[in-house]
Amino acid sequence: MSKEKTNAWGRETMSVHGGHNYGGETGAVIPPIYMTSTFESGNAEGFDYTRSGNPNFRNLEQVLANLEGAKRASVFASGVSAITAITSTLSSGAKIVAEENIYGCTYRLFEQVFAKFGIEVEYLDLTLQKNIDLINGIEPQLVWIESPTNPLLKIINIKLVAQAAHEAGASLVVDNTFASSCLQQPLELGADLSLLSTTKYTNGHSDTLGGVVCSASDEWGDKMVFAQKALGLQPSPFGCWLIQRGLKTQELRVKRHCSNALAVATFFESEFSDAVVRYPFLESHPQYDIAKKQMLGGSGIVTVDLGMTLENTRDFLQGLKLFTMAESLGGIESLSCHPASMTHASVPKDVREGVGITDSLFRLSVGIENEEDLISDIKSSLAALRS
Repeated sequence: MSKEKTNAWGRETMSVHGGHNYGGETGAVIPPIYMTSTFESGNAEGFDYTRSGNPNFRNLEQVLANLEGAKRASVFASGVSAITAITSTLSSGAKIVAEENIYGCTYRLFEQVFAKFGIEVEYLDLTLQKNIDLINGIEPQLVWIESPTNPLLKIINIKLVAQAAHEAGASLVVDNTFASSCLQQPLELGADLSLLSTTKYTNGHSDTLGGVVCSASDEWGDKMVFAQKALGLQPSPFGCWLIQRGLKTQELRVKRHCSNALAVATFFESEFSDAVVRYPFLESHPQYDIAKKQMLGGSGIVTVDLGMTLENTRDFLQGLKLFTMAESLGGIESLSCHPASMTHASVPKDVREGVGITDSLFRLSVGIENEEDLISDIKSSLAALRS
């Protein structure tokens, strides 16, 4: 029996008590994992084959739709699967306007996969009003942004871009992964689709992959259900169960991510006056005022360019003990990343450097460890590099 009372619950309560359907008559406090590939025809809930729906999918979709203020949500096998689902709705000759600093795998999909099917993408710096004004003349079907962006943490004014996209007859997609559902609701700001890699903050434990597209309309919701089934982009029931388990503590975790990341960013800014330090809730951030308006916190990512050589930058990252050098982010543990050779290696060097991803740039996903321990670890690796 459903326990949903979404209109009266805050996000914290919804995260814990939402999506508890299909528990059967056992009294189980947590719904089980439905590890079945198929269902008996004619069952009361309308399930037939897990590729086109499973109780664990629906439970997770219900919670995420409510957290994002969406009409519908569809879960996928990964964030890249979610990107694929959206882009697959376009026809040959369709145009996308994308923020120039996008996730490397999004760029790779656009340029090396969908370009072969006639999809055209124009990349613009959408922090600039003059470029937002160009959208209408390009006549895109989709406008695609991240906010904050990966890895430069640019903050895009979602309301302004949504207005421009709609005036051009386009739908706005916002990759909300870096902010998370806790800190930002793109659909409330005018977006048509909010995309999340649920691998990251939603799950928060670095133990499964997942993605979701949250839709403001039934039209887009139907398209995502079709893509999930027709393209075989569905997640596993166990993966959804793990993500929903992680989701229950997301509000608590993200608050700690935010406070730790702000402390790390403040340390770098105070120690290196000539360095480029980016964190949305630092007053020095170029879009600080926008970040404060559309986000509830700065999230857990800090991006830094100390101007060091490639060798020294990698030595610094490899010298860290508490920041494991690995791709991904949003887990309870701290990670370090060198975008030029890792997450954005598929982006041509001239394109990378043109948007500011230099060989000396690094990204820290700040976990929920002790704040003083994290800063001490950074100091130790810097001291070893200097010596």
